[in-house]
Parts: sequence; C-alpha cells; structure tokens
Amino acid sequence: MSKQFDVIVIGGGPGGYIGAIRAAQLGFNVACIDEWKNDKGGPAPGGTCTNVGCIPSKALLQSSEHFEHANKHFADHGITATGVKMDVAKMVGRKDAVVKQNNDGILYLFKKNKISFFHGRGSFVKAVDSGYEIKVAGSTEETLTAKQVIVATGSNARVLPGVEFDEERILSNDGALALGGVPKTLGVIGSGVIGLELGSVWRRLGADVTILEGLPTFLGAVDEQIAKEAKKAFDKQGLKIELGVKIGEVRSGKKGVSVAYTNAKGEAKALEVDKLIVSIGRVPNTIGLNAEAVGLKLDERGAIVADADCKTNLPGVWAVGDVVRGPMLAHKAEEEGVAVAERMAGQHGHVNFNTIPWVIYTSPEISWVGRTEQQLKQDGVAYKVGTFPFLANGRARALGDTTGMVKFLADAATDEILGVHIVGPQASELIAEAVVAMEFKASSEDIARICHAHPTLSESMKEAALAVDKRTLNF
Repeated sequence: MSKQFDVIVIGGGPGGYIGAIRAAQLGFNVACIDEWKNDKGGPAPGGTCTNVGCIPSKALLQSSEHFEHANKHFADHGITATGVKMDVAKMVGRKDAVVKQNNDGILYLFKKNKISFFHGRGSFVKAVDSGYEIKVAGSTEETLTAKQVIVATGSNARVLPGVEFDEERILSNDGALALGGVPKTLGVIGSGVIGLELGSVWRRLGADVTILEGLPTFLGAVDEQIAKEAKKAFDKQGLKIELGVKIGEVRSGKKGVSVAYTNAKGEAKALEVDKLIVSIGRVPNTIGLNAEAVGLKLDERGAIVADADCKTNLPGVWAVGDVVRGPMLAHKAEEEGVAVAERMAGQHGHVNFNTIPWVIYTSPEISWVGRTEQQLKQDGVAYKVGTFPFLANGRARALGDTTGMVKFLADAATDEILGVHIVGPQASELIAEAVVAMEFKASSEDIARICHAHPTLSESMKEAALAVDKRTLNF
C-alpha cells in the first residue's frame, strides 16, 4: 500500500529541502526523500552543499585563514604568537561538527513544518491515476504516491577521463575536505571555484600547491580586470597557477601522483605531487532516478530538460538546482525550490538569473553579479565604468587587507547598473547590496546617494558608484 502525498521532493539539498519547506508552508502535504548518510549511517540531508561543498569548505577556509593570520599577520597588530601549530584532525573534526549542526537543523525544520522525511534513494516507478509512484530504497523499501514531484537530485564531481577518484591520492571535493594531514605537495586540475578554494586551504597550512588550468585565461567567467587583480594576489601568496595546459597521462602510485601535461608553450612537463584534486566541474545527477520509467526527458549531459519555470515534459513533474540548466549554485537551487512551490500553489514564483550573485571564498574573496565588461563589449552595449580600490578605504586599512577593488558597470544612457564586480575583503557580503540594487533597477547614482556608514568597506561601493560619473568623496 503506497503512502499518498500532495508533493514528493526527491533530494534534500538546498533546492529540495527549501522547496519542501515552502510547499508545506503553502498547505501541501509533503514528503522529502534523501539518501545522504553520516558516518553512523544516519540521515544527513543538505546535499552536496551541506555535506561536501559550501558548508565544510567554508569551515576549513575559516580555520586555515586563522592559522595564516596567526603565523603571518598577528605581528603587524603587536601580537606575538610563537610555535603556532595546526591540528588537522581537530580542524576536520570541527568541520564535521559544523556539517552535523546543519544536517540536524534541516531535520528539525522538516519536523517543524510537518514534512515526512524518508531516508533512502528515491526513484520513479510508474505514472498512476493519482500522479506518480515513487520508490524509496533505504533500510526498508517503501512506495509513495503524489500528484506533484520535484526532482532536486543535484550533481556529482566530473571525472577526468581515464582517472577515477580513489579519495586517497586522486581526490574529488569530497576527499579534499577530509585529508588527514597536510600534504607536502598538492596538485589541482582546474582553477574554478572548488580548485581555488581547496587549493587555498591547504596552501595556507603549508602545502606547495600547483594548479593546472586548461583555459588560456584565468577565471574566464569573471570580469577580466577583477580576474587579473585576483591572479596577482594569488601569485603573491605562492599559489602556482599554470594556464593553457593540456593534461596527459595521470598515474597514481604508493609515492604519490604523477601528471604529464603540455604547457601553454607546447612543452612537455610533469608534475609530481603527494595528492591530486580534480576539480573540472560537475555533472547533473540522474543516476538511479529511473527517469525512463515515466518518460522524463534528459538532455545529452544527463540533465533533466526543464523550461524557465522548472517544468519538465511531464505534467506535475518539476526539476530544480544542479540537475537542470543554469548555474550550479546552492542559492540558485533555493530560489528555484521556492518558486516551484509557489507555482504549484497558483502563485508567481520569481527567479531572475541576471541577479544571481557568484562568490569565490578565497582570500581575497571574489564576487560579482550581472554582466562583465567583456560581455558588454561583445554585445555592443554602451556603458560607463566606475572603480574604487580598497587601498583608499579607511576600514580596509584598519583591517590590514587593502587588496582589490569594487567595479561598477552602468548603462551609458540610463545609468542603470548592469554589473558589479568585487575582489577584496568581505566581497561575499558586499555583493548583496548590488543584487538588491539591480533587482530594483537602480542606477549607479542611486547607490552613490545612499548614506553608507563610516568607516565601512561598503563605502567602496558608494565610491565606485560615484566614479561612474567621475565623482568622488575621497573617504
């Protein structure tokens, strides 16, 4: 006998659990299925983000940043710290505790919102008169039925062809977050968000880190001026980044990993490292979903085909997050989860891809929203530019971190903000002001005329906005 629900959500990551909660708040009887397990075999909802992505990586970034400050920057403040050591096991244990707190928080929210949680893998069985039959394969097998189904199964790390993850020497983001000690040498294939963040963690703790990137430009999706500024900072820190490489044979042995590659000049090179992180992107996760049982359409990448409203080719079946088109970002998945729940209730869910912020949590942090200068040039859009360096910001000087800048791009005719790009301290927090401004179609002058507290890093937002029209207050 199957259990009947109004809505079944397959996947308990950011898109899934947020969508389930919003649907329950709107009066639906909701079930959420998730198969993530903790080290004791219990449920660990939250998906990649909570378990092996956003949350644990930020915990390690914070710990490693404290360690680097104690060793290299405390003296500037008159603080003497000698014999500072890192207990990697304790650092990883703290990271695990942070993850568990988030897992438990999600389970609490399910209970609070009267959502039925099922621990196991969810898959389609068949279409029935009452909607869709979904099997839960866990410690016990159950069958659920619902008129509406939200698929939020996320993504998996992309495997380098011919090089499987063993999570001992050749690591995905999962293995890179659980190293038992600091490797003397660490290689990273891919200079995207994951590669830069995890490379930064272990570089701060003492690893000699080399990043190999296939593209000829650094952070090609980022505004070129901002990317160049970030690259200078990473070079200064000792993070070795080689661009335009072609990866050849990768060999793993008892002594470590050997990577044969050709550099940008066409020269044959080899990199010998203790550990290798492969971070070349992620692929949609539809493994075991049994999409073919109900005729759910997938594209050539294995992603679920969905329209702008997250509707699939099947009535009553929706898909959100990494498993569909668009950026693979946790907050994008959350927005889609909420929007789908509201659309099911006859409301008008809102997701604006043009105002989804991006953040890289390195030091310096990198964040942006909207279009880059190179995109505006390519599209033939007439625009104005305003920049302001943190070097001239009083709060940044007091913090001891004046790296980077804020950059505004505005329409030349209307002054509407088209993009904001930041590299520097707390860029992840500063970008929110730009997102709000762009959602309300603000002009750069609007930001320039808003009173910002002094002294704050946000004054650099105001100054960059002022600079669009060649004005300055020179804080």
